[in-house]
Amino acid sequence: MNPYLGEFLGTMLLILLGEGVVAGVVLKGTKSENAGWLTICIAWGLAVALAIYAVGEFSGAHLNPAITIALAGIGEFEWSRVAGYCLAQMGGAFAGAVVVWFFYLPHWKTTPDASTKLAVFSTAPAIRHTLANLLSEVIATAILVFAILFIGLNEFTQGLKPLVVGLLIVSIGLSLGGTTGFAINPARDLGPRIAHAILPIFGKGSSDWGYAWIPVVGPIAGGLLGALLYKSIF
Repeated sequence: MNPYLGEFLGTMLLILLGEGVVAGVVLKGTKSENAGWLTICIAWGLAVALAIYAVGEFSGAHLNPAITIALAGIGEFEWSRVAGYCLAQMGGAFAGAVVVWFFYLPHWKTTPDASTKLAVFSTAPAIRHTLANLLSEVIATAILVFAILFIGLNEFTQGLKPLVVGLLIVSIGLSLGGTTGFAINPARDLGPRIAHAILPIFGKGSSDWGYAWIPVVGPIAGGLLGALLYKSIF
């Protein structure tokens, strides 16, 4: 498989399963309504693990521009491929969000709150504070990249590593996700936010573009920080 197609399909699967659980928890009238934060974090971790299993052999399963840029920043990925990977990830995230919208089609009308509908697609802060929100995304993504690189130093039973990365996502979500919803991935937030802006979602309200730069800039900066910290040790 072409690695760019792999990144597109892997990120689409990631968003379909990750945002699918958010939709199931927050939209009205679903079987999983109000299942809670633990359900969301576990499902996102499983989504990451399954997406890595799906396309890791073909593209390395970055699935996240912050990871792609961080790896390039420390010389472990070619800069010439960064733009293509990031575009594929954005496209996959957008496509996955469109599928989630279609899958939950009857539930948009039964959910009155516009911010709840946006939460299916994109992150938002629990308390809106620009510096604190930005630092949350920087720190969480730095931990993500730093830990992934360290995980790579370990020997695991064949095929176990994606599950370990999935557990890392669950841990970050439970421990560091309560402030901003742990975007930790520019494509995960921006691609679906664009989908929210374009799709004919009943009563959708604003796409909150004033906040949208934080889950893009924060993860990119944090990813580079985590990678550079790792490189300074090894």
